[in-house]
Amino acid sequence: MKHYDTIVIGSGGGTKLVRPVADLGKKVALAEMESPGGTCLNRGCIPSKMLIYPADILHLTKNLSRLQLKLNGEWEVDFASLVARITKTVNEESSSIPPVYEKHPNIDFYPAKARFIGNKELEVAGNKITADRIFLAVGGRPKIPSIKGLADTPFWTSREALQNQKLPKSLIVYGGGYIALELGLAYAAFGTKVTFIVRSQVLREEDHEVRDKFQEAISKYVNIHSGCTIHKVEYTNNEFKIELSDEHRTELQSESLLIATGIVPNTDDLGLENTNISLDTNGYIATNDFLETTEKGIYALGDVAGRYFFRHSVNFEGEYLFENLYKKELPKPIHYPPMPHAVFTYPEVASVGLTEEACRLAGFDYVKAVHNYSGSAMGMARLPEVGFVKLLADKNTKKILGAHILGEEASNMIHMLILGMTIGAKIEDYLNMIYIHPALPEIVRNAFRKIRDALEEK
Repeated sequence: MKHYDTIVIGSGGGTKLVRPVADLGKKVALAEMESPGGTCLNRGCIPSKMLIYPADILHLTKNLSRLQLKLNGEWEVDFASLVARITKTVNEESSSIPPVYEKHPNIDFYPAKARFIGNKELEVAGNKITADRIFLAVGGRPKIPSIKGLADTPFWTSREALQNQKLPKSLIVYGGGYIALELGLAYAAFGTKVTFIVRSQVLREEDHEVRDKFQEAISKYVNIHSGCTIHKVEYTNNEFKIELSDEHRTELQSESLLIATGIVPNTDDLGLENTNISLDTNGYIATNDFLETTEKGIYALGDVAGRYFFRHSVNFEGEYLFENLYKKELPKPIHYPPMPHAVFTYPEVASVGLTEEACRLAGFDYVKAVHNYSGSAMGMARLPEVGFVKLLADKNTKKILGAHILGEEASNMIHMLILGMTIGAKIEDYLNMIYIHPALPEIVRNAFRKIRDALEEK
């Protein structure tokens, strides 16, 4: 049994606890059963945004007549070359990671699956290893729903959708969350006829006004079947035949099928039955306020812990664990600042804090303001087809409870609101700063002016 100071399982968010710990002189083992870099680099954030960016450019060209521009002919996408470039870039980035670890005298990299054989004891690539501290950052994988006939078909998950080099003429997407929408709408921009099947409604966790306007916007170029599920799938003659569960048993056909109905944690083959580590009812690893599992000295972070499901959240957790366990004498519970997110579709969605529904349920005495992109100088220049900033403020503290943006560059504009909420800025702080004219953040300022007016009326 080889002993380490630290063992990390998972080379995505877990990397925050590899080289920084090794640089302190501690012996570290890293186990990774797939490509180094985790889901974000290989199968998620990075390749999807490389696919989405050219799709966004195509979206911008769809209605140029509003800007008195005409395009003679159609844009063409060399889809095979695009995906090949993405794959090459990701593979090169991933393959550059192991040499860095292999050169470090305090790091042993195991490119293999690790399983527990006892409490704090692991087997990896025929080696038995243990450590004072073990960090589980094994992430999750696409959830495959139980649908009659599905397993016998060449359906896609997000992994295949990002590696496929043949642009299908038609695509059915099962799911209404951010993964389904980002990939489905990207394919639609490239010319694929896309149909969404959504069990409830698209972006159901978003603020209701964002959700409604978003669906209205995308319904102009994709089909959406809401409030139903897939009852049965068949694949014959290179075509999917899909029967819905609605009252009419609607039948749909498409060349390809993408299943994007959520994720499941990678906890089912870790050998956790050989430990004292507990799982919640959904299979996620239970942790306390220090991200420690029910086995002392073993910690979980990222998707597998089931708290947040973003790369920026696991980065935050990894940095917290490093600071808390290796650099501070008095450990403190984790405290999450306002956790933002974005949906990289066209139009973009970005949010931080509470939705209006959540404010209402929590009993906050709040005011809201909505300001459209069109009501700004930059809006006059760009003539966006959709876009607004929505703010929710506490009447008593004069602080922002939630901020939601739908429209161009939403993921960039939200950052001034993330900062403000993190440092506890009040309405007057946002209004006392000078905004560049005519830049998009003036839309945020105009929303704050409406909040100020609403508070004065009260």
